[in-house]
Amino acid sequence: MLSKFPHLRQDFLASIVVFLVAVPLCVGVAVASGVPAELGLVTGIVGGLVTGLMRGSSLQVSGPAAGLTVIVFEAVSEFGVSTLGVIVLIAGLLQLAMGFFRIGRWFRAISVSVVEGMLCGIGLVIIAGQIYAAAGLKAPETGIGKITGLPRAFADAFGSTEALASLAIGAGTIAVIVLWRRLPKQAQSVPGALAAVVLATATALGLGLPVATVKVEGLLGVVQPPGAEAFGELASPAIWGTIIAFALIASAESLFSAAAVDRLHDGPRTEYDKEMVAQGTGNTVCGLLGALPMTAVIVRSSANVNAGAKTRASRVLHGVWLLLFAAALPFALALIPLPALAGILVHAGWKLIPFRQVSALWREHRGEAAILVITALAIVVVNMFEGVLIGLALAVAKTAWEASHVKLEVIDKGAGPIEAYLAGNATFLRLPKILDTLESLPQDRPVELDLSGLHHLDHACRTALESWAERHSATGIEPVKLTTAA
Repeated sequence: MLSKFPHLRQDFLASIVVFLVAVPLCVGVAVASGVPAELGLVTGIVGGLVTGLMRGSSLQVSGPAAGLTVIVFEAVSEFGVSTLGVIVLIAGLLQLAMGFFRIGRWFRAISVSVVEGMLCGIGLVIIAGQIYAAAGLKAPETGIGKITGLPRAFADAFGSTEALASLAIGAGTIAVIVLWRRLPKQAQSVPGALAAVVLATATALGLGLPVATVKVEGLLGVVQPPGAEAFGELASPAIWGTIIAFALIASAESLFSAAAVDRLHDGPRTEYDKEMVAQGTGNTVCGLLGALPMTAVIVRSSANVNAGAKTRASRVLHGVWLLLFAAALPFALALIPLPALAGILVHAGWKLIPFRQVSALWREHRGEAAILVITALAIVVVNMFEGVLIGLALAVAKTAWEASHVKLEVIDKGAGPIEAYLAGNATFLRLPKILDTLESLPQDRPVELDLSGLHHLDHACRTALESWAERHSATGIEPVKLTTAA
């Protein structure tokens, strides 16, 4: 038996660690997304038993992710929990199509600044929203509303004994997670998030604190395949923006996570198109079960690698343990204080904000740093999907501007024709500057325009230069002499 599975012991122990990391995160993400806690476990189970069996990235672990919390909450608020399954199902089918058509590798071409900005914006919205949850207050619907409303929320909380007790549980949860890493390694074999939830639950029960706890409906009670009415929502154009956002953001997060996980181990490298198929299959199954969308999650994946996992068996076994927990111990969920889960997500949101990356980019590539910051602010002020589109548009515009670098040198020796040399990439973005220089040349002097140094001359520039040459030649002097590359 062991000869057929030489790494079974390492994978078994790693699966226990990943399971312990996954439980509080699955539940916390589900509650923050506005759906029953069990649906987060369902997505984690599918991530282990379905996606975990498939080829792609051998050691990364999939499940519900904090990075999708904001967009899932918006979708549930707008379309309802019953329609969530359809959204996830179609998003999964789109991922499958992208994988089969070998588009997965192209996600590596997405600007890192846009992805970091996306995560930063998500982190800010998560932190702001979960502060309300930690205090037992209702959060505003918009990202900017959540942030601007915080002073009023704190004022309301300090006037309520129940809100203060709830905030204390949330703050204590964050403190335990942060301080847990300073304990001896033996203690750290228990994940900090799990320890924080257990301690928060014991404190709330022991002191009889008036804090809200997780509502439990039972695993079979929450699994609801989408019906005909939910599929009817596909006739609404608004839902397609959400579907595309789910597919693109989940894919980008998963494939960037895969690249990060590859740097953590020496095993087989990620096959990006196959990983896209695996993620699409998992989301298709999650959609059929009416569960949350999944992505590869760097927190669980790094825990898997650090725990010594060698094969995909560890992530499959973690799905088995999640299934057994959800089936045999659902009552344990009802004991968990909601502010403890809010504290976990505040900590997760904080880790999404790339403080070091922003600092490094500002020193070396200020344009990229600006894209990161603007993308994050756009997500907070507008919404997730449009914020990412704004970031992508800025990245494309910046690249086009930098790629269109052109040098125009004018040499006037006083006698004979004026010599003008163009070198680089002449595109419409640089056209105003080129025309301003050429039109400022004396109208009564012949001009020799040398284009042989150009690597690229787009149609707009070529047309404009020819038009300028005709106008300059029409003044009655010697026609403009154009020299192009051989």
